[in-house]
Amino acid sequence: MKFLAATLASLVLATPVVAQGSAPMSTPLENTSTLSISDIQSVSPALGRYAKEDVAGLWQRPQLSRRDRSLVTVAILIARNQTLDLPHYINLALDSGVTPRELSEAITNLAFYAGWPNAMAAVAVTKDIFAQRRIGPDQLPAASPQLLPQNEQAEAIRVASVQRLLGTAAPGLGQYTTDPLFKDVWLRPDLSPRDRSLVTITSLMANGQVAQLGGHLNRALDNGLTQEQAGEVVTQIAFYAGWPNAFSAGPVVAEVFKGRSN
Repeated sequence: MKFLAATLASLVLATPVVAQGSAPMSTPLENTSTLSISDIQSVSPALGRYAKEDVAGLWQRPQLSRRDRSLVTVAILIARNQTLDLPHYINLALDSGVTPRELSEAITNLAFYAGWPNAMAAVAVTKDIFAQRRIGPDQLPAASPQLLPQNEQAEAIRVASVQRLLGTAAPGLGQYTTDPLFKDVWLRPDLSPRDRSLVTITSLMANGQVAQLGGHLNRALDNGLTQEQAGEVVTQIAFYAGWPNAFSAGPVVAEVFKGRSN
């Protein structure tokens, strides 16, 4: 945990190029990929049309703010280790109000929910963007900050649930799930509980891992994510992680909503 935060800080290059917020870029309404529309059309004119009409239109939907939609998209790309378009969307996220601290924490969170190698691939991309924007270690989270207070009752329920699920089959998994995951990662203050939940449910949906989605979606709603916003994440998943993953997540989301209305 401390090593990952230190890695993010240490990989910021010393020679700055462009100040934060001033890096030139196209918004997804004009460009939905690192590739230009002409590049896309040179292989698939239909994809060029869908990019301009449907994907660009997706980014105009009001159910998620531009900030949240860009954070969700970055989380999808990291979770699926799809780095071609990652610089484009990291720049968009930073230009849309995601702070360097929040982006750093999102990558840290995804190390646990999408795998360490995926997080390292994201670090390799992000360090160059941070250098271009003159984002230094002083703009990143501390390796060991003052943690948020823990809800002891909710944590006791979670521990009991994990014990019922795993029994004695994987004691190491139970141990690391408690610490560092829920007694450190989830309590780090530089990403709000709502946004940490947003990144987590996005990762689960993007990789089709819906077995734990219900529990994490309920946590997300408890942390302040609205049902409308959660439903729109599924829509974003369809374009950036594929319709099958969106339709795997959709029924779970619907069931959670139904359970909460009862």
